[in-house]
Parts: sequence; C-alpha cells; structure tokens
Amino acid sequence: MVDDLPVATRVETWGQLGATLQWEDLVAVGDWLLAEGDPSSDLSDVASRARRRGAAALRHALEFVRPGAESPRETAVRLILVQAGLPEPELNWTLRTGGGAFVARLDMAYPRQRVAVEYDGRQHADPEQFRRDADRWRAISAEGWTLVRVLAHHLATPGHDIVTPVRRALGTARLR
Repeated sequence: MVDDLPVATRVETWGQLGATLQWEDLVAVGDWLLAEGDPSSDLSDVASRARRRGAAALRHALEFVRPGAESPRETAVRLILVQAGLPEPELNWTLRTGGGAFVARLDMAYPRQRVAVEYDGRQHADPEQFRRDADRWRAISAEGWTLVRVLAHHLATPGHDIVTPVRRALGTARLR
C-alpha cells in the first residue's frame, strides 16, 4: 500500500513486464532486483506461476538472471558473451595482490585465465575518473591480468568489439 492505494511489489511488476519487455531487458531488471535485495526465489515464484502473456519470456529470462550485475549494460555484455558460447564470467570479482591487498573490483572476471571485462559508461569520461581508471588499468595489468574494456558503441558490433577480444584474451591466457 502506498498512500492507501494497492501497488504491485517490485517482483510482481517484473512479472507484469514479461508481456512488454524483450527477454534481455527482463534479465537486466531481474539482475537489478537481486542487487536491490529481492530474493531469486521470489523471481522464480513469479515466473513459474505466470499464466499470462509474456510468461515464457519470464521463464527464459530467469535462466540468465544473476546476482552481482550492477548496471543494465553490464548485463548486456554478459549476455552477449554467454550467447556467443563463451563461459559465464564471475560478476564483481575482487582482484587482490598475492599478498592480499585490494587491486580492483572487476565487473566481469575469468579468474583462472586472468581476464577481466569492464563496461565503462559515460561517467568514466570525467577527467578525474579517467585518471583513477588509468591507474587502475595499470594495477590490473601488473597482476598479470588482461583487461578488455567495453564502451557503449561496442554494443553496436558485439561480435567484433566484445566477443572477439574476450575470446582472444581467453585463448591466449596462461591458466592459473
């Protein structure tokens, strides 16, 4: 209830969106709901009991919803990688030095291959943020990791600008 009016829960709203959103967008909303603390069991319950238009899209999306994604673009990049047949990356993985010191929190990581995939949105164009990022890229590289940076325009040609560089990095990586 909000101001004495009944409103749907966030999870129920996700269920209602099954009739209007593409499955990729449903995954992004599902990822956000998990990040906001809604349990995956609630999403599963809504998807399994849906007997309405969009029910199949909800069930399909639920297969790809993961905790840890922090933006719709991160979700989009992850889905592109998985749909291309690449292994599913770990989300928001913490990279530490051999001595345990914090280096970076990576959007997506393949720890065994030491490959990181980072989606850099517009906020990374800010000069101060760019300086911090440049130091961070150097620190990631110093730990023996390959960093694949993804920008918004790469989403227009994902096979060339996302899948190929990640596949190449995974293929040339020395396993840990």
